[in-house]
Amino acid sequence: MLFSLILFVIVATITPGGATTLATASGTRFGFRRSVPLMGGIALGLASLAAIAAIGLAGLLRAAPASQFAMKIAGTAYLLWLTVKIASSGSPNVNAKASQSPTSFVGGALLLWLNPKGWAMALGAAASFAALTPNPLRLAVILGAAFGVAAIVSLALWCTAGVMLSRMLRTERHWRVANVMLGLLLALSIVPIWIG
Repeated sequence: MLFSLILFVIVATITPGGATTLATASGTRFGFRRSVPLMGGIALGLASLAAIAAIGLAGLLRAAPASQFAMKIAGTAYLLWLTVKIASSGSPNVNAKASQSPTSFVGGALLLWLNPKGWAMALGAAASFAALTPNPLRLAVILGAAFGVAAIVSLALWCTAGVMLSRMLRTERHWRVANVMLGLLLALSIVPIWIG
């Protein structure tokens, strides 16, 4: 059962989505070191979602469908705002103002807390792996730790890919195309929120 959980969290955190795209874009634009707060916020956001889901928030969300819809609206608005911010930025040298403000730790955590896909993943894990222990607090620790560690590793890999991508971008046009593509990928990550 533990092996299945490890496999689940690796696949869930490594596959492309809003968080991985944002980590890649941040690595491309700001470098690895300046992206650490964002990645930490995302990892803590996911770990806390998994822990809270294990404790029992799933029942509360199912009991209040309006809160789920409100979360979809807020999450979509936040992701679209990030999409525009990424897609409209130029190269770090030309647009120094944008390069001075990477998404913060809180922004990374908000990305997960407002993302229904993150909630669905955490709730699904809590339901699927509840048999690991009858103690909800122990399950919260197990799921929180598993998702947190997997997210850190995954985001570090995606951010490193972004750093490597930035080394290939030589002109303002290259940066503009890359930023628009990363913005579009982030926007596409919204689609599963509404059809899933």
